[in-house]
Amino acid sequence: MNTSKVWYVTGASQGLGLTLVKMLLNNGYRVAATSRNALALKNAVGVIDADRFLPLAVDLGNSDCIDESVQQTLKVFGQIDVVVNNAGYGMAGTLEETEEQKIRDIINVNLLTTLNVTKSVLPTMRKQKSGYIFNIGSVAGFVGAPGWSVYSATKAAVAAFSEVLALDVKEFGIKVTVVEPSGFRTGFLTKDSLAYTESNIEGYKAVKDTQARYLAADGKQPGDPDKASAIIIKLAESEDVPLHLYLGQDAYDRTAEKLKNMTTELEKWKETTIAADFE
Repeated sequence: MNTSKVWYVTGASQGLGLTLVKMLLNNGYRVAATSRNALALKNAVGVIDADRFLPLAVDLGNSDCIDESVQQTLKVFGQIDVVVNNAGYGMAGTLEETEEQKIRDIINVNLLTTLNVTKSVLPTMRKQKSGYIFNIGSVAGFVGAPGWSVYSATKAAVAAFSEVLALDVKEFGIKVTVVEPSGFRTGFLTKDSLAYTESNIEGYKAVKDTQARYLAADGKQPGDPDKASAIIIKLAESEDVPLHLYLGQDAYDRTAEKLKNMTTELEKWKETTIAADFE
């Protein structure tokens, strides 16, 4: 492993971000990590070599704060080799009953933060002629479940952004992977990571049944955050990397089923599709 690499990880005070940061530091990497509270982040990470860890208090909703944190990382470590856009949270409920401000808030965190962090680090990576950007999406961005429409929309946007970004920056030697996990035991379904609006409208049975099932599964998800972190670290040292990385058996099964159904539907409506062109 090239432990001289510098990682910049957002949303690092809990969940996958915290697990990843701890594993990186334990493996000798240099890490800059963001949280709303740098002291809380430092305490969560625990005792480490201070020369290799830079905890940053960053308001990810403020692009100037993001730029400042990137510049601070460069001042301390001199480079940024791997970025993990991990900051984000879930939202469950019916669209009808979800407040507009809550919708705007999750778009800002799950999507705009990813765009702004990437925008801020790209000049450095272009100059280096190297770099790796991991955007943490979700299988829900490709195969959503009832009641997760807004969350799925944000993660679908992250996936689409990642696909085009990879094309844009390939000539500079920069790699991009969108990581799309299914259920992992990261505290994702707790009050700190999930904006949940209970439905009081009659009907919406699929939404209510799915919410009850998901909430009951908290702490029992099959995904192992330690294994996910190890996979991400290994990929960062690899030449052959995927654009889409689905993590977990459930993510694989749901994606494979949708791809099969999409292919069937595409062929069924092929004549209608191509009939829209000029003769």
